[in-house]
Amino acid sequence: MTERKKGGGKSGAHMLHERVRTARKRSVSSTRWLQRQLNDPYVIESRRLGYRSRAAFKLVQLDDRFHFLKPGKRVVDLGAAPGGWTQVAVERVKSLEPRGGKVVGIDILDWAPVAGATVMTHDFLDDAAPALLKEALDGPADVVLSDMAAPTTGHPATDHLRIIHMCEVALEFALEVLAPGGTFVAKVFKGGTERELLDLLKRSFESVRHAKPPASRAESAETYVVAMGFRGNGRSE
Repeated sequence: MTERKKGGGKSGAHMLHERVRTARKRSVSSTRWLQRQLNDPYVIESRRLGYRSRAAFKLVQLDDRFHFLKPGKRVVDLGAAPGGWTQVAVERVKSLEPRGGKVVGIDILDWAPVAGATVMTHDFLDDAAPALLKEALDGPADVVLSDMAAPTTGHPATDHLRIIHMCEVALEFALEVLAPGGTFVAKVFKGGTERELLDLLKRSFESVRHAKPPASRAESAETYVVAMGFRGNGRSE
């Protein structure tokens, strides 16, 4: 059960604090996680706005800063479940409106349909996945998003290599489908991108930036690479 405490007589969601009592069958770590969820303003706001995850605000903040999700744009969302990023993409490219954009999302996990998007449950690492995405997109993409991440091991060096691999695979796909001027956004871990990957990004895009949106937890090692102004396949230059 939970106890609600209000601090200093102040009101509002930011002043509300939930303290979770440790249940007999709940571990201390689980209790701490639950308490953090109950008191996370992004979790609270995502529920209020109908987003499927607090991660939606990471994309909101990245787009507010870099402005790559514009009405009419065509977007591919890799590692999309449960659908928070897909929801934001639909809103911002206005895919539910006449002459609006198009959003295609894919994830290996089962996830519910998102109005205004084509939703796929398929392993992106499967050889058939790129062709399925291209068929659904039915044309070049303006934005490729990747919030994909392999399960963490707790070993920083190993986790870094795993997330870089996911970024590399996503970039391979982006280089095939992006239209000139397109944008690639992908999750990486602290330490940035590997030199070879960074060099490829710089050859293929006019601008390459690293950013950690405020919605990304302070203790998390994740950050994002935002590559804008696609100018061709860097491997052929």
